[in-house]
Amino acid sequence: MVMERSPWKKPNVLGGKQFWRSPTNGNAMKILFLHGWHSVPGGVKPSYLKSHGLEVINPKLDDDDFAAAIQTAQAAYDLHQPDVVVGSSRGGAVAMNIDSRHSKLILLCPAWKRWGTAKSTKAGTIILHSPADEVIPFENSVELAQISQSSLIEVGVDHRLADPESLSVLLWACQIAASGAEVPSLDEDLVQNTRPRANIGEEATYICDACGEEIVVPLDLTEGSQQSYVEDCPVCCRANIIHVHVDQEGNAIVYAEPEQDN
Repeated sequence: MVMERSPWKKPNVLGGKQFWRSPTNGNAMKILFLHGWHSVPGGVKPSYLKSHGLEVINPKLDDDDFAAAIQTAQAAYDLHQPDVVVGSSRGGAVAMNIDSRHSKLILLCPAWKRWGTAKSTKAGTIILHSPADEVIPFENSVELAQISQSSLIEVGVDHRLADPESLSVLLWACQIAASGAEVPSLDEDLVQNTRPRANIGEEATYICDACGEEIVVPLDLTEGSQQSYVEDCPVCCRANIIHVHVDQEGNAIVYAEPEQDN
């Protein structure tokens, strides 16, 4: 059976730019971010949320002992009482296996079939997943959304969900989850208008995986629609692999990942 996925749209869009609306009580939204397997605290996604004014708790989870990872996550939850728990990949499985009580869940390409005993998540959970995910099958999230009465949002170009559009949708999902509102319907024109247009000589931005800074890079279509190259971050000097994807309509997605030492 094919699930009819929940439609969605991104709020606060004006003139092609997206704006974050702070909580009305003046306090920063508190996020518990649970990273993926062999990832580290302070990655692209938690840094992006933090740079937009959210308070992010991002504990180091044990990569080899899943029970220990759950224990660390539960301790962090009990101490900080976050508004929203965000779990990425294996961290999504961790999020499903802790007692998150009143908090809302956002799961990013959750690896719930690989780790843990939880086979469903709480109703109202928001799941973000790319159909092009090469690590965790998209169908796993379709199944999870079906059995859990959750909203599944298709976004991103790969498993990492570190491209600009995915980061923007994650930020929006945190706001929706914390507010308790239902996922609204998609205005596809708004989504298309917020995507950068790629022309020769124009610029795009990426988020440095090491320092979390937004870095401006030039676009050059003469190099092809699928580009990858190494560039040192001008802020922290760490080497990043820059990926550029340009579709037939000229929409560009630019994101970075750290260069791994051989």
